[in-house]
Amino acid sequence: MVQAGLGADYAQQIITTEIANFLSRTEGASVTPVNLVVRIAFNPNVETAWFTSVMGIINSITMLAIILAGAAVVRERERGTMDHLLVMPLTPFEIAMSKIWANGLVIVIAVGLSLRFVVHGLLGIPIAGSIPLFLFGAAVYLFFATAIGIFLGTVARSMPQLGLLYLLVYLPLAMLSGSNTPLESMPPWLVTMMQVSPTVHFVSFAQAILYRGAGIAVVWPQFVIVALIGGLFLGLALLRFRRVAAAPA
Repeated sequence: MVQAGLGADYAQQIITTEIANFLSRTEGASVTPVNLVVRIAFNPNVETAWFTSVMGIINSITMLAIILAGAAVVRERERGTMDHLLVMPLTPFEIAMSKIWANGLVIVIAVGLSLRFVVHGLLGIPIAGSIPLFLFGAAVYLFFATAIGIFLGTVARSMPQLGLLYLLVYLPLAMLSGSNTPLESMPPWLVTMMQVSPTVHFVSFAQAILYRGAGIAVVWPQFVIVALIGGLFLGLALLRFRRVAAAPA
């Protein structure tokens, strides 16, 4: 991506130079050469760290949510403690939600501390928007990511299997979310297809809040979309967990 950006700058400089040379050779009336001045609004010095640091945290949210939630289920089944939970006065829904809430809370706290003390404090990267608003959006998104982890945990029989399934799910979500490659550089049909992924909308409102200082009045449509799709995936994961917990292998 850095090489592509440098290449675009070089191409723009070449085109600008050729236009100026052409206009300077124009016969007849004097013509003022056209000067193209590009101003970058939210990252004037084009610092790569401003982008990669925040996007790294966003990708880590998806990674940790899937792995921690999935591992919580797989470990229970590997150690045989799932039977202990089922004989307690708890429903499969309560067992699954306890794992989602516990892992989600840890991730939200870690993300908040990372943004405040590492990204903003140690690296000195400015954060334009509200960190609490971003954390609220991250909490909404975690219902989707942890639901994926719970679902994969019911499919996998061991931690190595969970790791392989995680790679098949995480890589497309991360690479096509807009955090690594801009959506504008993707084929239109792929962009349309990826709109069903909450990760795309999560990256969109995260960039709007942290980079451009957007408020809830701007990003609430993305919040609603993430909540609706995440709720659908959560319901499917809980149904799968209920069936597996009722008859553990």
